[in-house]
Amino acid sequence: MLDDSISPGTMKSEDEHRREICTAGRWIHGRAFVASTDGNISIRLDSRRILTSPTNISKGLMSPDDLVVTDLKGRKLAGRREASSELAMHLLIYSRRPDVHAVCHAHPPIATAHAASGIPLNKALLSELVIALGCIPVAQYGTPGTQELSDSLEPLVQNFDAILLANHGVVTCGADLLTSFYRMETVEHFAQVSLFSELLGKQVLLSGSDVEKLLTARARYGTVTAATVTPGCPVTSDSAASAASAPERISVTRDELQALIEEALKKDRAQR
Repeated sequence: MLDDSISPGTMKSEDEHRREICTAGRWIHGRAFVASTDGNISIRLDSRRILTSPTNISKGLMSPDDLVVTDLKGRKLAGRREASSELAMHLLIYSRRPDVHAVCHAHPPIATAHAASGIPLNKALLSELVIALGCIPVAQYGTPGTQELSDSLEPLVQNFDAILLANHGVVTCGADLLTSFYRMETVEHFAQVSLFSELLGKQVLLSGSDVEKLLTARARYGTVTAATVTPGCPVTSDSAASAASAPERISVTRDELQALIEEALKKDRAQR
């Protein structure tokens, strides 16, 4: 019988890491965070090696022997299958974030709907989300399996542990596999709450001072995150009110502006 558990931490044998990636794959597949052969999972084994899920296999059906070991440039070192076609995205995160030892990529439906709509999960709606992740931005679209995807992530990786991938899905990272998986689960849960509150017709956001208290509480809860506080992230009741009271701006092209000016001049001449 398969051991369906993942323990915190990274001080484990390669065999333990292999078993736990397969467990995470079953969890992700069982929660409908992926369909068919979608998604990928990886662990940093040491300073030179990455253990990753293979391409073209259901994450719910992987066995430890299916996994692939590569170096930090993506060259295969061991394994009978080929590494995930999106390994470059994982390698970018590992190269920019020495604190990260696990990466999960999946397509949880509600969060992915936000990604496909270009809507970040950046509102201060849930105290737990503010503590755990701050806010979740949307990376510009990049073709899956190409350098474009890595390039779209690069500006965000340093400051966020969870990122929506435009028209694609979600990527999360963490100090260990359990943390990375939990962050994927948190993203989808928050996406559902955000959607349902929109459908109910009212979202009551936390204030700026509420958010400051929550960020201070991170240390008390033992939360370690890359999330930083930047203007407008997360959106609070204060910033939302400020935006609502700002003068409405419109944009027009040069040709449209010229046509408006000409029309105004015609009306002016006709009234003289």
